[in-house]
Amino acid sequence: MPGSNAPRQDRTSRTGGIGRRVAALAATAALALTGLLATAPAAQAAPPTPVSASVARGYLAQLTVRAEGSSSGYSRDLFPHWSSQGGTCNTREVVLKRDGVNVVQNASCAAVSGSWFSEYDGATWSAASDVDIDHMVPLAEAWRSGANSWTTPQRQVFANDLARPQLIAVTDNVNQAKGDKDPGEWLPPLSSYHCVYTRMWVQVKHHYGLTVDSAEKSALQSVLNGC
Repeated sequence: MPGSNAPRQDRTSRTGGIGRRVAALAATAALALTGLLATAPAAQAAPPTPVSASVARGYLAQLTVRAEGSSSGYSRDLFPHWSSQGGTCNTREVVLKRDGVNVVQNASCAAVSGSWFSEYDGATWSAASDVDIDHMVPLAEAWRSGANSWTTPQRQVFANDLARPQLIAVTDNVNQAKGDKDPGEWLPPLSSYHCVYTRMWVQVKHHYGLTVDSAEKSALQSVLNGC
């Protein structure tokens, strides 16, 4: 070190010792990091991040308020899904892969193992059969809110939309409890997810120019005002 009176041999020896200690510490740290990475849980994947609460409030103000239309003529077949997303994969399998952790797919793109955390109720599942892909804005709800006037190709785009937060993997029976209800009638059991849920809902309805009824708008506004 500058200013030291130690003989050159001692300085060299000391420097070499320090170097070996630094190398040993680095190796120890690397091993520790490797162990940490091996044991740390994988990050939970999710649908596209929805717009912020402030943007959602602005979108909500722009939505047309109208009494919900009739379900007359509605059929899920008018919203073709799940569409091919390339190769053997369809939209459902793409969402299962996206929203799960350590998902393994077979040659047919079917998820044969993995883990799925349901944001609606906080449950974790290890079998894809326990998971439904929820349409954030249900197909029947969309029909009653304006999609009845769309073409079938337009409805197909809506039913397979991976670009917006319209599809999410959740516990099957919770999704079945939701059915085709809007937020004025149903919100996820986990209240901590209500803000995200309503932001997703409003973004999808705004993007597709769908209407809201007065009770639905009131429920959305109430949640968003608290976000």
